[in-house]
Amino acid sequence: MNRPVRRVALAVMVMIVVLLGNITYVQVVMAGQYRDDSRNQRSQIDEYSRQRGQIVAGGQVLAQSVESDGRLRFARQYPQGEMFAPVTGFLSTVYGKTALERSTDEVLNGTDDRLFVRRLSDLITGRDPAGGNVVTTIDPEVQRAAYDGLASRGYTGAVVALVPQTGEILAMASTPSFDPNPLASPDPAQQQEAWKRYGAADPDPMTNRAINEIEPPGSTFKLVTTAAALQNGYTPDSQLTAARNIQLADSTTTLENYNGSACGGGATASLREALARSCNTAFAQLGGELGPDKLRAQAEAFGIGRTDLQIPMPVTASQVGPMSDTPSTQQSAIGQRDVRLTPMQLAMIGASIANGGQTMAPHLVKEIQSQTLDVVDTTDPDRMSRSMPADVARTMTDLMVGSEERTSGGGKITGVQIASKTGTAEHGTDPKNTPPHAWYVAFAPADDPKVAVAVLVENGGDRALEATGGSVAAPIGRAVIAEALRDAQ
Repeated sequence: MNRPVRRVALAVMVMIVVLLGNITYVQVVMAGQYRDDSRNQRSQIDEYSRQRGQIVAGGQVLAQSVESDGRLRFARQYPQGEMFAPVTGFLSTVYGKTALERSTDEVLNGTDDRLFVRRLSDLITGRDPAGGNVVTTIDPEVQRAAYDGLASRGYTGAVVALVPQTGEILAMASTPSFDPNPLASPDPAQQQEAWKRYGAADPDPMTNRAINEIEPPGSTFKLVTTAAALQNGYTPDSQLTAARNIQLADSTTTLENYNGSACGGGATASLREALARSCNTAFAQLGGELGPDKLRAQAEAFGIGRTDLQIPMPVTASQVGPMSDTPSTQQSAIGQRDVRLTPMQLAMIGASIANGGQTMAPHLVKEIQSQTLDVVDTTDPDRMSRSMPADVARTMTDLMVGSEERTSGGGKITGVQIASKTGTAEHGTDPKNTPPHAWYVAFAPADDPKVAVAVLVENGGDRALEATGGSVAAPIGRAVIAEALRDAQ
C-alpha cells in the first residue's frame, strides 16, 4: 500500500473512532441529561402519558392529574391554588418543576424504587402505568390560618408551624403567593403569560419565604443568647445593665433599648426581666461577656449554619456572621449585624426548646403511597442535635412564658399558656427610617407543647415604622396556635 492510501485509511479510521466515541458519549454519558431536559418533547409526551400521583394533606388533594383534550394526555391541577403553592410548587412543560413536584418527582411519576412491584405488575398486566402519592404532614386548617393571617392583611412574610416532638410541618405559608394552575396549563402561551406576570411582580410571589428568605431576626435571637448564657454560668437571676443605652466596647457606636426606655427601675436587671422586657443593652453586655465562640456554638446546636437541611426541598442556610470583634458580637447577640434566619430555622429553635432541648429535623412528607393507596414508606422522626440539657429547656420555657405575659397584640387564647419571644428587626441602608421586620416565635401549651410557630412579617406590615413583633406578628402566631390546638384535640 503506497503512502497516500495509508494516510487516507488512517484518517478514515480516526474519524470512525471519533464518531463511535461521540455516539457513545451522546447515548450513554449524556443520555440522562438529554432525557430530563425540559426541551425534550419526547420525554414530556412520555411523562404526561402517565397519570401522575397526587399530593395530599389531611385528606385534601393539593395536586392531581386529570385527562386532557390537548396534545398531552394528562394535565396537572392544583385545587387549593395559592394557599398551598409553597408546598406543592408547580409542574410545567415550559418551566420545569419546583417544591414537592420536583423533590418527590420519582414517586409522583412512578419511577421510584419503592413502587417497583406496581411497575412490574403494570408491565405484566398491560395496565396504564401511574405514579405514587405523596401524603404531606400539613394540616389544612392550620395552613389556612397561617395563610389567611398574612394574606388577609396584605402582608409580605411567612409562617411555619411544627410539631416539636417529631418535626412534622403543620403549616408552611408564604405571601404573596401565586396560582400554580396557569403554569401547569396544557397551553404553553398561558404558561408564558403567567410566568411573565409573576416575574414582574414585586415582591416576588414565587419565593418561598418560609425556607428561602433569610432576614435579621431581631430580639427573637435573644433566645439563642439566653440558652448560651444558661449553659455558661448564668442564671435567670444574674444581673445585667438596665441602662437606656450603652456604648459598644472599643467603639463609638451607641446601642439603645426600644424607645430609649430603661430596663426596669434599677441600675441592673435580672436575665429574666431583661428577656421579658427584651432589653438590648442587657443582651449586648451578655453577648460581649459570652464572646463569639460560645454564641456561635449555641447557634450551631440549634442548626444555624447547616447547609444540608432539606424538608425535602433544600432550606437556605441561616447564619450568624463572622462576629470578628466585641462590638459585632454584642450586636449579633440581639439578632442584628450579620445574623440572618429563615422562618423555618426560627421555628426549629422554638420547637427545640419545647422538646426539652432536642432539635428534630423538620419534614414535609408523612408517607408515600402506592398507586393503590397502600403505604410503602413513612418518615420517621429524626433527631438532628441536642441544643441544651432538659433542665435548661425548662428554664427557657419559664422565661418565655414571662416574655409572652409582657407581649402586646391581639389573639391571646383563654386558658392556654403560651411561651414566646417577639422580635423587631432593623434592616436596610437607613434602618431608623425603614419599617422593621416583625417576628414572633412561640409554642403552646407551655407545659405540654403540641405546636411551635414562627412568624415573619416583612417591612412592618400595615404599621410601617410603628410596627413591633407583638403588634404585627404575634396575633397571627396565636391564631395559628389556636387552630393547631383545636385540631390536636
